[in-house]
Amino acid sequence: MLNKLTWPTVAWPILAAPMFAVTVGISLTACKILPTGENDGKAPAFNADKMVGDIWAAKVVPYLQQKAGPFPEVHALAKADPAAAGAKYGNPKKQANSPWTFAVRLEGKVVTTNTQSRAATMDVDADGDGKADARVQIGPAMRGTALRDSLDFIQFNDFTNQIDFAQFGKAFNIYADRTVLSKLPREALEGRSVRVVGAYAMGSGQDLPLVTPAEAEIGPKP
Repeated sequence: MLNKLTWPTVAWPILAAPMFAVTVGISLTACKILPTGENDGKAPAFNADKMVGDIWAAKVVPYLQQKAGPFPEVHALAKADPAAAGAKYGNPKKQANSPWTFAVRLEGKVVTTNTQSRAATMDVDADGDGKADARVQIGPAMRGTALRDSLDFIQFNDFTNQIDFAQFGKAFNIYADRTVLSKLPREALEGRSVRVVGAYAMGSGQDLPLVTPAEAEIGPKP
């Protein structure tokens, strides 16, 4: 049996429940956001979790599905020409001093896992050589803000301050874990097929690319 959340082109048997459908209640590009915990009496206080929930199904997942490229192709271009990869698979509206963040579709087999930590991961072989090419975060604790930073309809200037922007980035990881990653199996993952739609930030080249999923599915035991 297969652990399946949402995959637009493949009909695998389902173990996990699909991601929750969420109705859009805001437009980030048009919203005026109050500092955390404050209320001017007219608008509700800033709520990062609600904002992410309001746009996840209607805007975030469709955007990543459309923008993402195959991981081997994206990663090869990112190493050769980061700006070209960013223009095609990244967020051209990012802050100038921020690293490129790329939307990817990662498919392959699980080579190794670390599921004892709260920051659990699985290493995935994407080219069939038996060696890990990317590391996928499966939570519940996750590093970085790759999901937020991959979206071109979210800008730092839409937020009142850095704290709100940071909380908004963290809220993506929390929502992905609650609706997607917490439903994945954690035992006997090695050798199983995995498919992910998500994002990763360009690093130093020393470590495996760290992919944060917005969608994920894991195949049956081999």
